Amino acid sequence: MKHVLGLKCVLCGQEYGVDEVLYVCPHHGDDGILDVVYDYREIARHIDPVRLASSQDFTIWRYKPLLPVKPESPAPPLTVGWTPLYHAKRLGEKLGMPNLYIKDDGRQPTASLKDRASAVGIVKAMELGKEVMSAASTGNAASSLAGLAASVGLKCIIFVPKTAPQGKIAQLLIYGATVLAVDGTYDQAFDLCLEASKEYGWYIRNTAYNPYLSEGKKTAAYEICEQLGWKAPDWILVGVGDGCIIGGLGKGLRDLVSLGWIDKLPKLMGVQAEGSAALYNAWKEGTEEVKPVEPHTIADSISVGMPRDRIKALRAVRYTGGAFITVSDEEILEAMRLLGREAGIFAEPAGAAPFAGLLKARKEGLIGPEEKVVVLVTGNGLKDVGAAMKAAGNPIIVEPDIKAVREAISSLKGG
Repeated sequence: MKHVLGLKCVLCGQEYGVDEVLYVCPHHGDDGILDVVYDYREIARHIDPVRLASSQDFTIWRYKPLLPVKPESPAPPLTVGWTPLYHAKRLGEKLGMPNLYIKDDGRQPTASLKDRASAVGIVKAMELGKEVMSAASTGNAASSLAGLAASVGLKCIIFVPKTAPQGKIAQLLIYGATVLAVDGTYDQAFDLCLEASKEYGWYIRNTAYNPYLSEGKKTAAYEICEQLGWKAPDWILVGVGDGCIIGGLGKGLRDLVSLGWIDKLPKLMGVQAEGSAALYNAWKEGTEEVKPVEPHTIADSISVGMPRDRIKALRAVRYTGGAFITVSDEEILEAMRLLGREAGIFAEPAGAAPFAGLLKARKEGLIGPEEKVVVLVTGNGLKDVGAAMKAAGNPIIVEPDIKAVREAISSLKGG
């Protein structure tokens, strides 16, 4: 991998060769998250917007020279990436925002953005000759790993809180994963996953530990900018829990700026649930010292007490001149309804959170009406049907005759 110069600790700046360490900086233990460092001159020899325009590979692998994998490494067979970016004209008219776009990563193979990271993790595992992978997750990262692993025949061990939505648990089981439902929080499941993986030698998929996984997530930033003709938006909004996705987006934007492919740097807005706002609190205080919280929110995918990828997340927002914002569960449910009824997009709570953040940011004057805004929906609503029913309400029960239908329709008109 000539294009990869090495790995750099986000805490102390120490650099390592890719063969020196597997996961984290040895000086900081599990907190010593590493960042992949690239040789952009070498990358520019192999890829540019003109060559991309002629590519027929509409997956994340169209950007392979920008990913930390060997050129000859085979990709998993599932189609990951190049999800649709919709110009949400009808919803934009309702909000007075003519330049509103929605990227629906619920259209990935396992219905969440996490497939981008898992695909890269699978390739790295195969490069290293690993046969078993592990992950801790509130559901999406786990189901993503399980599906991608099944597609290539790798085994996986999953740690999830036992409170994870049944839709996500069902995915894990149908893909054949070994599921350990932890009677505790996500943070406890994460720590247990690390401990067990070290003991058994499993290859760890956790983005906020394995430096290569966020490199998959950054491809969403590439796609947004390419799908907009390399004319970057003013804002990209995304839900934030552990901080892995927004950190990955920040890395992708740094790549594009370093290569000179975009005309300006978009601002990142990280949207957190009010009941899980550790990163918002640190950002507001102007520090990288993150204090843990007791998470409680309907948006399980961003329900995190101590964000594991906190440094990358905070730096991504500050690097882009962006912001964090918090939303209530009620605002998230309303965002789910609006996305469904005005744009035809079915988002899980965490996937709808950035749209809730946009509505709040508009009210507070943080985002102007004419600005070009991309809302990144990270997961499909079928992931959490219970939450969707809370947002949508219940069907009207009628007797099997036309009189009952008439009465029901009449009551609707009366309302």
